[in-house]
Amino acid sequence: MTVFRAAQEAFWRVLRVVAEPGGAAALAALLSGRYAPAAGEHVGVLVCGANTDAVDFVSRPREDTA
Repeated sequence: MTVFRAAQEAFWRVLRVVAEPGGAAALAALLSGRYAPAAGEHVGVLVCGANTDAVDFVSRPREDTA
């Protein structure tokens, strides 16, 4: 599974927000550890879902198992 897909799934699972892969990029960087905030740093994540269709994360096969 890509870090972008994992971020998209996290947005859906926690917030019920459908985000496009590019719109989930900031969260993907945080989840993957590619960006680690400094101690006490506040981080904002901008989310966009304008370039995506509704996604069914439950019945759609994952990329790593298909």
